[in-house]
Amino acid sequence: MPPHSQLDIPSLLHRIPLFSELSDADIQLVARYTRDRHVARGEVLFQRGDQPHGFYFVVSGQVKLAFSSAQGTEKVVEIIGPMQSFGEAVMFMNHPYPVFAEALTDTVLVHVGQQVVTDLIDQDSTFAHKLLAGMAIRLHGLIQDVETYSLRSSMQRVIGYLLQVADSDTPSEIALPTSKQVIASRLNLTPETLSRIFHDLSEAGLISVHGKRITLHDPQRLSRYNA
Repeated sequence: MPPHSQLDIPSLLHRIPLFSELSDADIQLVARYTRDRHVARGEVLFQRGDQPHGFYFVVSGQVKLAFSSAQGTEKVVEIIGPMQSFGEAVMFMNHPYPVFAEALTDTVLVHVGQQVVTDLIDQDSTFAHKLLAGMAIRLHGLIQDVETYSLRSSMQRVIGYLLQVADSDTPSEIALPTSKQVIASRLNLTPETLSRIFHDLSEAGLISVHGKRITLHDPQRLSRYNA
């Protein structure tokens, strides 16, 4: 990723789905309220309870949204990757963040200020509709997650995740995008359960595991396993 002085903020803003149909003049306006942030792996963007003042768009890297229980265990709510945004809904609720955000890798983001988004909503009803549509899609995804955790077995969750990352019906090798501990939390599993399932799938000849690299030998057969 280019250093700070070479980041083309207007070009990056055009890549945010929410801003895809804005005029160049509007993009230049938004750019004046936008700041880039370069965060190292493990750096916290905001803590649970902090007040939001805009939303984030990931240019490169990964950010996890999570919360910690009173017992100190961590639950990963979502993993945000490149070309994805987060924080739009909370920005309008005038409530503190319900989660904390931590960079899983060295990450580059842009932060768009709340005031300019509010002004665009007041000026352009089409923009407001796109914003609502984007938040509705995010909500639909979270509802699907709840359904997955409630109705699918641990094995089915892991298989679904692997097939989603691979996104192919043919044998392929994938690189897990983050640590197994984070993936386990995202799938509402313990790390031990995730490791056991990887072992069982390996014993069945469906996958091979080499660290964070996993070979899916027969995705179609894998999709039917434990159905």
